[in-house]
Amino acid sequence: MEESAALAQLARRLEEVVNDLRGLPVDVERLADSPLVRQRISEAAASADELRAMQPVGLADTARDERTTRRENLDALERGMRMRTIVHADVLAKPLHAARIRQLHAAGDLHRVVDEPIQQLVIFDRTVAFLRPTPVAYAPGALLIRQQSLITALIDLFERTWARAREVTEPTHRLTAREHEVLALIAEGRSNSAVARALSITEAAVGKHVASLFAKLEIPATADDNRRVLAVLAYLRGTAR
Repeated sequence: MEESAALAQLARRLEEVVNDLRGLPVDVERLADSPLVRQRISEAAASADELRAMQPVGLADTARDERTTRRENLDALERGMRMRTIVHADVLAKPLHAARIRQLHAAGDLHRVVDEPIQQLVIFDRTVAFLRPTPVAYAPGALLIRQQSLITALIDLFERTWARAREVTEPTHRLTAREHEVLALIAEGRSNSAVARALSITEAAVGKHVASLFAKLEIPATADDNRRVLAVLAYLRGTAR
């Protein structure tokens, strides 16, 4: 329900902007392929002081390209660029992507996490934006936007999303989607067998998920603490959704 409301709000906002632009020249360029997109992003980044980004999926780059992109981001941070990035929670389920995000976050590219659908978006300063026109993972091409009213609308979208996003450093962000489901059912007071029936998986599979989420939440086995209760407390504090 919240995801549908967020998408509906975005659709209304963009419709308002489009209506305002009717009859006016709009500075939007379609970039047809990914290499051209990367080239134009690199050109914009060279002189930018601020970056806002939303990433619904992890990078599709090769290991060599990924290292190059990471180095470029770290170099930009070192020269003083302010960077904030919103990622979808599914990205953190992938160890390589999660490691990259945590390294960049520690270096100053502040990251937050959302569960709702987001569009791939990069905004440099308040002058240029790159928006993927199709909500398909790794789809080629992008829109290069210089129209100020459109950029203002996209910045507004980013800031609203950032305000309700969660901190990437919360340990529950390392949980997979299935582990989140298991934890939510445990918070309802269900046993492993009840969780297994609810999710149509085996009880052994539930046990593995429970052990994994204990490890990721850094809840050790001790004689003094009930790990299921501690995990539920993390859920009730709002750090797991």
